[in-house]
Amino acid sequence: MTVTASANALRIGVAGLGTVGCGVLRLMARHGDVLAQRTGRPIVVTGICARDRRKDRGLDLHRFQWFDDPVELARSDAIDVFVELIGGENGPARDAVEAALEAGKHVVTANKALLAHHGAALAARAEEKGVALNFEAAVAGGIPIVKVMRESLAGNDITRVYGILNGTSNYILSRMQQEGRPFAEVLADAQARGYAEADPAFDIGGFDAAHKLSILTSLAFGTQVSFDTVYVEGIERITPADIEAADELGYRIKLLGVALKTDSGIEQRVHPAMVAKHTALAQVDGVTNCVAIDADQAGSMMLIGRGAGAEPTASSVVSDLADIARGNRVAPFLIPARNLKPYTRAQMRAHEGGYYIRLSVYDRPGAFAAIASRMAEQGISLESIVQRRKGGARDAVHGDGQGAPTPVVMITHRTMEDSMRKALEAIEKDGHVDAPPQMIRIERL
Repeated sequence: MTVTASANALRIGVAGLGTVGCGVLRLMARHGDVLAQRTGRPIVVTGICARDRRKDRGLDLHRFQWFDDPVELARSDAIDVFVELIGGENGPARDAVEAALEAGKHVVTANKALLAHHGAALAARAEEKGVALNFEAAVAGGIPIVKVMRESLAGNDITRVYGILNGTSNYILSRMQQEGRPFAEVLADAQARGYAEADPAFDIGGFDAAHKLSILTSLAFGTQVSFDTVYVEGIERITPADIEAADELGYRIKLLGVALKTDSGIEQRVHPAMVAKHTALAQVDGVTNCVAIDADQAGSMMLIGRGAGAEPTASSVVSDLADIARGNRVAPFLIPARNLKPYTRAQMRAHEGGYYIRLSVYDRPGAFAAIASRMAEQGISLESIVQRRKGGARDAVHGDGQGAPTPVVMITHRTMEDSMRKALEAIEKDGHVDAPPQMIRIERL
């Protein structure tokens, strides 16, 4: 048996029946009647597609028409909207979305990688065909940030968008801060709980957040999506010592995505950062996401909510479907794709701000003087220096006469990143430290 839709129904084809796809089907079954009242027409799933039709998903799928090929579903006369929940920047997801647009079907997707790499081209094709390309679920799960930026702030000049865009990394950093446990141990626990993938590199390396940030950048500043120019650092090198030092200095460490309009272009960066404890951002813990916007008319605002999972992501997918059912359609990136400006990359090393520096310094004559000299050469002013000596009044002495390495934490005043990196490179070459320096930016939010 297959679903029969009424004449005015919006007919949906769902490709991908993983966590989010099944969440969409459950939400539609639970709230379909209310949704029809709110949009003025029924929204009905008529076709589905997944790799394995025999898999038990805890749903009765017999009433939907099954398609083995997502491209076939995308082109089918049985649907008006193609919902892509397959994932991946290329392959079946891209082929099916392009086929749907070519066939004049509206598209709803949660695929951040696809949009980060091909967003402008897909937007141009959707506009050419007069159909919608909606992607609320691609950024920050259930937080309606795309709608806010694309519609609610249409009359504003946005100067900055930033936030916590990856729940896995935020969960790990939160647990490290709360329990004092090392990164590897907390990561293993996150994997056991299902908060991190078996291969977590995409999340902890910052790439998931970078995909999302590149989409927000285009929406905020009217530029072409430019994922390849995002500066990316992950959280792999964060240690309990960094977490403890941050706490003593009045900060929390978060993996941030920041897009900022500057005189030299647009700065896009994903990296660990220290944020003051008293800020709202510092209080966002666990798998929660948040996105903040600075706009000239509306001022500063922050949206906080569940950034992943079946229910919040499905909620965003259905919100996009509701817009299509009502006939609401705007350019995917707010302005027509042909008018998106080429992305001009600001010089990351011209970033100006304060820094946390952790050095493991050999306790020997002249070491600290040499480090201070290297900082002075680059015009770097230090706000504070803390020597975190371990092992009592005197440390052990190596056989070569060098004192055992002593942890030293420094906080700088505002300085140029290029200067900071040059100083650290020189310090490492001088041989007074036994490990590469740790540098974490301090964000004054």
